[in-house]
Amino acid sequence: MTDRSRPDLDDTTVEALGTLSEALETVEQARGFLYAFHQLSGKADVLLGEAVDGLRSAGATALAEDLERDLVGRNVVADRWTFQVVEDYDAGYWSTFRAFDARAREELSGGDRHVLEARMKQRERTPGAPRQKAGPALDEQPPS
Repeated sequence: MTDRSRPDLDDTTVEALGTLSEALETVEQARGFLYAFHQLSGKADVLLGEAVDGLRSAGATALAEDLERDLVGRNVVADRWTFQVVEDYDAGYWSTFRAFDARAREELSGGDRHVLEARMKQRERTPGAPRQKAGPALDEQPPS
């Protein structure tokens, strides 16, 4: 099929799939922030360890020992480091969300992605204008 706007689908289905896709894109963005949180927390812990070493060298031994005991390597949430939070998110919420998005697309649009956006492109482009072609055929699209 070369018409990605899927004229065979009703508007309600296309809009619902579009909203589901937007929700997944938001989850993907949240996942990126979660990975950033993971990396920043790890970096902060390494820097904290360096600060503890510096404080110990500067003679602030009691403070260094308290920081090392109570903060270096501390769980960021109950019984978890950030890598465990990321793993739980990926294994639970994120993977389940992606599976439902794929199922909805498969059941309702034959697996086609971004049908709502394809319709928007068809509405908003100017046929024949430079750089406003409808696009390559689906069989020429990169794999999803």
